[in-house]
Amino acid sequence: MISERRAAGILLHISSLPNRYGIGTMGKAAYSFVDLLSESKIKYWQILPLVQTSYGDSPYQSAYSGSGNPYFIDLEFLVEEGLLKKSELSACRNTKSKIDYAFLYKNKYAVLRGAYERFDVHGADFVSFVGQGRFGGYALFMSIKEKFGGAPFDKWPNKYKFARAKSLQKFKKENEKEYLFWQFLQYEFSLQWKALKGYANKKGVSIIGDIPLYVAYDSADVWLNPKLFKLNADRSLKKVAGVPPDYFSATGQLWGNPVYNWSVHKKDGYSWWIERIRQSFELYDAVRIDHFRGFDRYYEIEAGEKTAVNGTWRRGPKYELFQAAENALGKLNIIAEDLGSLDKGVYRLMEETGYPGMKVMEFAFDGNDDNPYLPKNIQENSVCYTGTHDNDTLLGYIKKLKKKEYEVFVKGLAGILDKEQIKLNLTDKFSVAKAVLFVTLSSRSKLAVIPIQDILLLGGNSRMNTPSTSQGNWQFRLKRIEPYELTEFIDNCGLTGRL
Repeated sequence: MISERRAAGILLHISSLPNRYGIGTMGKAAYSFVDLLSESKIKYWQILPLVQTSYGDSPYQSAYSGSGNPYFIDLEFLVEEGLLKKSELSACRNTKSKIDYAFLYKNKYAVLRGAYERFDVHGADFVSFVGQGRFGGYALFMSIKEKFGGAPFDKWPNKYKFARAKSLQKFKKENEKEYLFWQFLQYEFSLQWKALKGYANKKGVSIIGDIPLYVAYDSADVWLNPKLFKLNADRSLKKVAGVPPDYFSATGQLWGNPVYNWSVHKKDGYSWWIERIRQSFELYDAVRIDHFRGFDRYYEIEAGEKTAVNGTWRRGPKYELFQAAENALGKLNIIAEDLGSLDKGVYRLMEETGYPGMKVMEFAFDGNDDNPYLPKNIQENSVCYTGTHDNDTLLGYIKKLKKKEYEVFVKGLAGILDKEQIKLNLTDKFSVAKAVLFVTLSSRSKLAVIPIQDILLLGGNSRMNTPSTSQGNWQFRLKRIEPYELTEFIDNCGLTGRL
């Protein structure tokens, strides 16, 4: 289990940390946040995937699933290393209320290239880092992509598209400087992340990371391991991932990621997945796996379909994959994202693995006495959230409820408060949101995690992501984090019971 004792955590992605240079980083604000968590006796900091984002800016779509996001490299630390001059940081100065990824792509990479020009690529530590080979495929992928103007790998000349060994060796030799630039970015990211995580752990704060079930099509993962995915002979997509129509979407969700060729993974003893999980536990103390139900059964759609209506359910690797991983790596500290429409197979997989699932309090009060998110139906082996990065903020969700829905919501919430003999006045939507925070933290779950937006009672314009939309996501930023706000949160929400 993730925690031997009941504990609390805060969900705040690195990108949302306060920063003068366009996006949160692994810099001083991150260390200050760790200090704040430690002083408040909050044991967990949950983040989203740390990976380098690609088109669409989603941390769930990356150029390589094992990469670190160069945007998170702190420039002020590079000044301290002597790789940048303080005056050069002005090119990245941006204090807009939302993250501007186009600005970052244009300006931050340019500044990072300037730092690379001063970096000693012959230093022993860097030579050793490159020699380990972990980022060799990624660096080649990014170098070739840069050469062809950012084109996806299926548009490259065949000798590169099919990753022919002699062509790649020749390219690497002729483009060594560019190849080492991408290695440099991962080296600097690794140094800064290890330092930050080490600091957090010494302060008694554990990091909960996040890995998606699927990887992006245009990625080093797919380019170098085509047999592991359902592709055509020309490397084009054959089957893609998504979820079928449901209450939230009449046409389902068409994600577009390539689905796994699980029979090939099985023959290889799931080595690719075992290595992915191993690398994740180098970065994090616990790992949330997104769309966990896809390991039991997954939904695949013919590539080229416009919606997810015409898909088919297929059998996943089930417990066999996790059995192989734990045989190789030992007991895994995993949180299973088991939200959505579930069936007996998923419940069986949850029971076999023993991993805690997720409970979302936003969805608890719909008048249904069997609702699995109602406090009385929540089991100890779970992680309770007010909402996730894919949901509206708690206050935003409450404000959007229709009159009848709101009445049912408040009635159900009031009933819980009355049963627990908790005296809170539900006079307006802010007080209702505060009461939900209290109930979440009072749940039987071993761990309760609250998104920072809910701690600050921010509205819907501060939500992180709206699924099935391609605009306006992943842009939430904090101007500052005031210690008194967290103290007030602890005092008002009964958090002391979890500390």
